[in-house]
Amino acid sequence: MKYLQRIGKSLMLPVAALPIAALLYGIGYWIDAYPWGQGSLVSAFLLSAGGAIINNMGILFAIGVGIGMALDHDGTSALAALISWLLITTILSPGSVASLRGIAIEAVDPAFSKVSNQFVGILSGLIGATCYNKFKNTKLPDALGFFSGKRSVAIISALVAIVFSIILFFIWPIIYNGLVAFGKAILSAGGIGAAIYTFLNRLLIPFGLHHAVNSVFWFDIAGINDLANFWNGTGVYGETGMYMTGFFPIMMFGLPAGALAMYHCIKPERRKVAGALLLSAGVASFITGVTEPLEFSFMFLAPWLYVIHAILAGISALVCYYLPFRIGFNFSGGLIDYILSFKAQMARNPLILIPVGLAFALVYYLVFRFVIQKFDLKTPGREPEDELEGEKTITLDSKNWDAFALAILEGLGGRENITSLDNCVTRLRLEVKDQAAVNVKKIKAAGAPAVIRPSKTSVQVVIGTQVQFVADALAKLIKEK
Repeated sequence: MKYLQRIGKSLMLPVAALPIAALLYGIGYWIDAYPWGQGSLVSAFLLSAGGAIINNMGILFAIGVGIGMALDHDGTSALAALISWLLITTILSPGSVASLRGIAIEAVDPAFSKVSNQFVGILSGLIGATCYNKFKNTKLPDALGFFSGKRSVAIISALVAIVFSIILFFIWPIIYNGLVAFGKAILSAGGIGAAIYTFLNRLLIPFGLHHAVNSVFWFDIAGINDLANFWNGTGVYGETGMYMTGFFPIMMFGLPAGALAMYHCIKPERRKVAGALLLSAGVASFITGVTEPLEFSFMFLAPWLYVIHAILAGISALVCYYLPFRIGFNFSGGLIDYILSFKAQMARNPLILIPVGLAFALVYYLVFRFVIQKFDLKTPGREPEDELEGEKTITLDSKNWDAFALAILEGLGGRENITSLDNCVTRLRLEVKDQAAVNVKKIKAAGAPAVIRPSKTSVQVVIGTQVQFVADALAKLIKEK
């Protein structure tokens, strides 16, 4: 589980490059919605630039996983991952396979024409990172001293990649055809398939495993490739976008309305403090589609409410599937991506989002408020009084990163209790020596919405989109003597 979480975190590095692709595509389509900007040189230029990112996600996955899975995130691991990618995709290309088997290229299994995908990218990244972690300190005899240490990593990675290429030479058609069969099964399930995917996407967020599920439906691992087909205009009009559309009513309307319901359920004397958290998280969800700060604010305080939220997200995907309505995103289902996707070739009746979104806002508000009050759920602002001591001594709004990081460090048991520090898009990911030394109340008192303990040595502190500043400040404190 922990290893899979690390892979999921690593995938966020290349995924973070998608917003610029969305911007290029969106502006290009706004200038000229005709296929691939054939009526405008500027539009064609922007669309080609966006395609340069979207159409090379396999390479980006290789580099991102290579860096993310390396213990110290050294660039050497990224180089090793890239070398692994180039070797595997070249050796297993249709022309190479035809030559190796002594057959005509037309007789090569179609699976080898799809070898440059995100699955192979992730595999290449894992090869590069694993070789780096194991061999970065290798010492060779003096005669070969130049290749000692990090210089040996690329060579070893190349050898390992060749071994994997030989293995994939025989089993890749089986793997690929299995993935395609899975993709076809989900596609044939129509709205039910989209609903199940969206439900699992939300349900797996606490474990950080939703990125693995996303890769199957958004990218070209199982032949679905919903995201790239939407922006490239290479999908099926009215079908492409079905694994993205259902997120918009939830992220732009449902969750912010749920935040309003939670605010109205807060004890009056605590609305100023807890309300600030809900307001900022709700605005982030609406504008950017980043929902983790809001979801983590009640995910562990009221887990059954979170399950209801996941079910409602699945229902949203089901409803949107049966409507003549398709929109897509490059990052997440917020206002920015909504506007940018408005004139994409695969976009269909984007204005339908407004009534659908308002309907889900009403449902979320009524359901959340009823369930919270009926079952006395301890959502933000409704916790027992003994859990509120020292609450919110520092706020993220102050942008006092050093003070915030210091308070987090104290809550984690000090620098001597931390063995490693990392971060993803919205949370700090740490390894500690002693969980008993971690003071969750003190960390929350500093202003962190939530603290997660996935294992005996792992701690995740939910921060929000400002997490990089906190991580940098915390790293500096840990290194100080």
